[in-house]
Amino acid sequence: MSVQKDSYAWFWVTLMIVAIAAGIIFLIYEMSRPKVMLHLGDGIFTARVAMTDGERTKGLSGVNELPKDKAMLFVFDQDGKHGIWMKDMEIPIDVVWLDRERRVVYIAREVLPESYPEVYRSNIPARYVVEFAAGTVQERAIRIGMTAQFNEEMLKEDVGW
Repeated sequence: MSVQKDSYAWFWVTLMIVAIAAGIIFLIYEMSRPKVMLHLGDGIFTARVAMTDGERTKGLSGVNELPKDKAMLFVFDQDGKHGIWMKDMEIPIDVVWLDRERRVVYIAREVLPESYPEVYRSNIPARYVVEFAAGTVQERAIRIGMTAQFNEEMLKEDVGW
């Protein structure tokens, strides 16, 4: 085998190893993110949890598909009129604000990525915000006044999605 062919072979082997390692690191990262099972309306969702400022800022930015049984749960330390924007979003979503008792206090349906830089917020203080795939609020009969159920103890644990 010539030196040039040998170099190409090592290049491709190295590239494959790096790609596999990157995939494994990504999977470990995704599995280590907190999650909860969330019940709302007539739906049960696996919700990825965003509890830090960085996680809340990123949210679902860059996600190009959100399955109907998945959601993102934003957890805030205190009640407030927490805003949601569509910065770097690629898909439309439904957004639901929950108060500290986890009751639905406000809903924004079919929020489009093109709406950025508009900020959506509830007029009623909320402790949690949930993002679903667009159309979920209607499909799962989610209404103002309903109570979401999820295990708050899970918010303190580091479990994966």
